[in-house]
Amino acid sequence: MRILFFITLLLLSACKGSNQTVKEIELYNISGDRVGSATFMEQPKSVNITLKVEGLTPGFHGIHIHEFPKCEPPNFQSAGNHLNPDGKKHGLMHPKGAHLGDLPNVEADNSGNVDIELELPNATLLDGKESILQNEGSSLIITEKEDDGMSQPAGDSGARIICGELTEKSATESKEPPSDPTENNQEEDN
Repeated sequence: MRILFFITLLLLSACKGSNQTVKEIELYNISGDRVGSATFMEQPKSVNITLKVEGLTPGFHGIHIHEFPKCEPPNFQSAGNHLNPDGKKHGLMHPKGAHLGDLPNVEADNSGNVDIELELPNATLLDGKESILQNEGSSLIITEKEDDGMSQPAGDSGARIICGELTEKSATESKEPPSDPTENNQEEDN
């Protein structure tokens, strides 16, 4: 009987894992250099974010989900404001906050690297008001300074220095396979 119970639990866990929504995005600095990635995974009442970034100045940096999936240099203002479908105040420490897109600061190590998991509470990758994929999608922005958790409208965290676009299609789903630059070489050699 116990064996049957454990097999059932194992099968249910496998089914649950296969239905998880996962999105991966690439992150770019203002010069257009790829500096990292973020993987978003649907959880029961949140979205888990695995963040890997290099090239930051050591210390704390603000990180937020923004309204639009547009990362146009030189300042990424095309991403709009923090995602805030409920019209709350900015800041994880604000009594009338926080924006849905507010995340805790991340700390870059002495080499300027970040490798961390974050949780975006009350958000979803599925349909609904709290979806970070609603409309066209959103962007993940990292700022030059840390977010103070209270100042309006964005935590006095300085310039936007890294951006990645989160859309319905993830980075790995949306790209066509690259063309083969050598496919015509044989014809030219003959």
